[in-house]
Amino acid sequence: MTKLKWGMIGGGDGSQIGPAHRLGSGLDGLFEFSAGALDHRADEGRRFGRQLGLDKDRAYGDWQEMLAGESARDDKIDLVTVATPNSTHFEITKAFLEGGFHVLCEKPMTMTVDEGEEIVRVAQATGQLCAVNYGYTGYSLVRHMKAMIARGDLGAIRVVNAEFAHGHHADAADADNPRVRWRYDPAQAGVSAQFADCGIHAMHMASFVTGQQVTKLAADTVSCIASRTLEDDAMVNFRMDGGAVGRLWTSSIAIGRQHGLTIQVFGEKGGLRWAQEQPNQLYWMPLNERLQIIERGESDLSPEADRTTRVTIGHAEGMPLAFANIYKDLAEAIQAHKEGRAVDPAADLYPRAEDGLRSMAAVAAVAESGASDAVWVDARPPMYR
Repeated sequence: MTKLKWGMIGGGDGSQIGPAHRLGSGLDGLFEFSAGALDHRADEGRRFGRQLGLDKDRAYGDWQEMLAGESARDDKIDLVTVATPNSTHFEITKAFLEGGFHVLCEKPMTMTVDEGEEIVRVAQATGQLCAVNYGYTGYSLVRHMKAMIARGDLGAIRVVNAEFAHGHHADAADADNPRVRWRYDPAQAGVSAQFADCGIHAMHMASFVTGQQVTKLAADTVSCIASRTLEDDAMVNFRMDGGAVGRLWTSSIAIGRQHGLTIQVFGEKGGLRWAQEQPNQLYWMPLNERLQIIERGESDLSPEADRTTRVTIGHAEGMPLAFANIYKDLAEAIQAHKEGRAVDPAADLYPRAEDGLRSMAAVAAVAESGASDAVWVDARPPMYR
């Protein structure tokens, strides 16, 4: 199969997320890194692009130049990843969708619900794929968790408990550190800090594994470091459209916690627990039976898990491999789009623009509820009410 052509905006030299995308996109040999506008400094972006092996005429100075340049080529890129600061996601994603490109956008997809609804409408109108990088959904055992719930192993889902708590912003002396400060600045981060940064990963994970959507929520938010305008800790109660009750805690001041993404689902016939820091094990407790540990890579797992396991049982798999599974899904979807055929159901799991929109509606709802003493508010985007 001819490799699909891939381009990236942002993710330049020193970027936290850029290497994970470049590793993930190239792992299966399905994509060729063909174009990039990798830095807001044009000369630095071109230099780094050429260092990574891009042709001189495809190492662009900015995303506008890249959009014009790729649009004029017969061999233009098939997919572009947007890994720029949050406030630029909407403009870039919309422009590339309208230009006829498939897009994978880093989260949050937009800064507002209105922008999110616009992206959904543009993706629908253009017929282009628009994915959002909730990359942790690429883990093999997360997908097996989803498959177990979908086939009824847990029965009706009663409670979902999700966490994404770390302690890396707990030092008040970091208030002026530019890598930290922007996250709590409404002008750069929007209406939410910690929930918009990490909490939406946990909430999306709750919807991903259960197949249920959040309908309403009540949030208690706090800025534990007084100089911060936006929250650094939040507790969110939520209800889902399939009847499940949800609890979510997210924090950036939880000293001693490192990454902290965990998901637990409790049904009428059993419970499941998975933690991102120990991704090779899924804990399964059937009702009135003994605890079982499901290992990634063992036999007789679901097609969704088998398709996304990379190395033999007992060896670690990590975030770049989870990202690779998102790219593997997208490669299958793009090929199916080209060939006019149905997508492999085991691969049709990448997060969509609709997921990005629901996350932005949840961010807005958390901000509204947190400012109103945790009143219950509608968490659905207006277009889905």
